[in-house]
Amino acid sequence: MAIDSWATLSDVLGWTYFLAWSISFYPQVLLNYRRKSVQGLSIDFLYLNVICFFCYSIFNLVFFYSKEIQDQCKYPDHENQCRMILHRFGTLDHQRHKDSDSLVRGNDVIFSVHAFLISCVTLGQALYYKSDNHLSISTRAYLKMIAGWTVMHFVAVLIGKDQWLDFIYVFGSMNFFISVIKYVPQALMNYKRKSTVGWSIHNILLDFTGGMIWSLQLILAAAITKDSSGITGDSIKLGLGLVAILFDCIFMVQHYILYPTRVDSSLTEHKPWME
Repeated sequence: MAIDSWATLSDVLGWTYFLAWSISFYPQVLLNYRRKSVQGLSIDFLYLNVICFFCYSIFNLVFFYSKEIQDQCKYPDHENQCRMILHRFGTLDHQRHKDSDSLVRGNDVIFSVHAFLISCVTLGQALYYKSDNHLSISTRAYLKMIAGWTVMHFVAVLIGKDQWLDFIYVFGSMNFFISVIKYVPQALMNYKRKSTVGWSIHNILLDFTGGMIWSLQLILAAAITKDSSGITGDSIKLGLGLVAILFDCIFMVQHYILYPTRVDSSLTEHKPWME
């Protein structure tokens, strides 16, 4: 097979995992609407998910649209720093960097904003359907720590100790730290309830499918270019992808093996749908 054909296959795989990840948010929304309930869905996970994608959206939008940040990235002292930051988070667009001022891929911007908006919808459902929406002590403490860290860096920018580029890097870092732990509350809830009712397995299956296709595309791209830096260089994005796949596996084991009984009291008069 010619190199161009392999490159085309790589592009197809890239858009396939993009669509799988994007669609994966909707089964949970549909399930919540069908049940008129969010029982079994962790409120801690929902808040963490919204904040995670908010940070990711800000990170991508600023690098994609902000002229000030783009100008900072043109300075010799900052250009390598910009490329390092974006390469580390897996959003560096090498071709676009050659052709324009932006360093970020457009599909990363679209995905992050879409993920934030649909996550807000899911959280809104939880606030509407459930009156008791108190966060756990550990999640509140974690969010307070992140908020304090953000304020500290913002003040550092205002007093001239840091630049806006450093502050935007904070949003990328917060996306990473929240992504690492955001699934833990849901996994623990499933374990305590000995049930996955209310937690959409279709969400997990689509996320897992996207993750596996993303891994395949990453390996294929490295083979085409004979350069493994696309795998080893995007250390944070690679780590996040592996963490997501790990939790997907945990949720599938919980759903299909550990807690196979799925009697949903919210749907006693209806055939179970989108569970």
